[in-house]
Amino acid sequence: MPKTRLALLIMLAGSLAACGESSTLQVADGTGPSPKLPEPNKTLIPTVNIAPAIGWPEGAKPIAAAGTQVAAFAEGLDHPRWLYVLPNGDVLVAETNAPPKPDDAKGVRGWVMEKVMDRAGAGVPSPNRITLLRDADHDGVAETRTVFLENLNSPFGMTLVGNDLYVADSDKLLRFPYQPGETAITAPGAKVVDLPGGPLNHHWTKNVVASQDGSKLYVSVGSNSNVGENGLEAEQGRAAIWEVDRASGQHRIFASGLRNPNGMAWEPQSGKLWTAVNERDEIGSDLVPDYITSVKDGGFYGWPFSYYGQHVDVRVTPQNLDMVAKAIAPDYAVGPHTASLGLTFAEGSKLPAPFSNGAFIGQHGSWNRKPHSGYRVIFVPFEGGQPKGQPVDVLTGFLDSDEKAMGRPVGVVIDQQGDLLVADDVGNKVWRVSAVK
Repeated sequence: MPKTRLALLIMLAGSLAACGESSTLQVADGTGPSPKLPEPNKTLIPTVNIAPAIGWPEGAKPIAAAGTQVAAFAEGLDHPRWLYVLPNGDVLVAETNAPPKPDDAKGVRGWVMEKVMDRAGAGVPSPNRITLLRDADHDGVAETRTVFLENLNSPFGMTLVGNDLYVADSDKLLRFPYQPGETAITAPGAKVVDLPGGPLNHHWTKNVVASQDGSKLYVSVGSNSNVGENGLEAEQGRAAIWEVDRASGQHRIFASGLRNPNGMAWEPQSGKLWTAVNERDEIGSDLVPDYITSVKDGGFYGWPFSYYGQHVDVRVTPQNLDMVAKAIAPDYAVGPHTASLGLTFAEGSKLPAPFSNGAFIGQHGSWNRKPHSGYRVIFVPFEGGQPKGQPVDVLTGFLDSDEKAMGRPVGVVIDQQGDLLVADDVGNKVWRVSAVK
């Protein structure tokens, strides 16, 4: 690349980081069952407000809610993103980052966004492994750490059915044989089904959960763009949750129009599947709220044609008003641009009130909002299988006084002791939140 062009691109990246509009509402205004949705504010230069990743200073840690305490369950990990607890109490952590996706960085916009994500700590190579953590003496610190699975392709979601461990790689769903208590799997994985991947793999994380009876697997697949700008043909099978028959590998689209679903969990009272979804960017700091929602079989949730139900996104061409008319409004907003990824319900939790009935959500944090949003773990109270009331902070303090990211929470899970584990992929730790004794 000629030096003059490179210099111009670097100047453009700096301009993007310094420009853009600012929020006129509070995060709380974009939270709850009826969030405020102002008019879109699409600027020539999108808002870019990165919290540079710096990691935790020695001895520093997040701030825990009253009645709880936080400590490191495991440290020195390499980009830990997702967690799964095995029946014997062992904790699996996916150490992972984006796979190579060269077509996603093409053009000036792609190049700039790649540099911006690097600054946020998301540009490191993927370790491509799953690590097993064991706290055999139940003192709240994992004293055993082994490489459980390696040579994967940006793994993310994990679920166990019987002796079959399923792992959602960035381009396929794999099945591995598992024996209780083993600390490593060396057998090769069997492919259950291919998942959308390839050189353009914009939202690369794939999650998987099993149905209550174990016969079906539900796999989340994010979109290949912000609002379809790469063409709708690039979105085949994406922005959706798949239902996969465990025995045959046959699959169907269970729900669609979900821009980037990540966390999935079964709500214990209603038995319904819920998901945490990252909504679209670049129409203002106050739009669009990310959300959690119950997922209806055959439901369409708007992306890319509309947001938060039937609010048309005029950037999308060709538009499809018939699909807009079918769009289901989500159940509960969790703030604009919070990057809400982790989702688990409080079933089995021993944390004190008000954390007894509801959902824990790991909010990875914004890049497209001024001021920042997310960078925390919140709890949404539930009653009768539905959200009830305003969120409560569980963990805060991930940003320092200069708005730099010491950590970024992602996956959340309740461990066998009833504590909350939180994967922190910038701090390279797994945090454990427990009740104050």
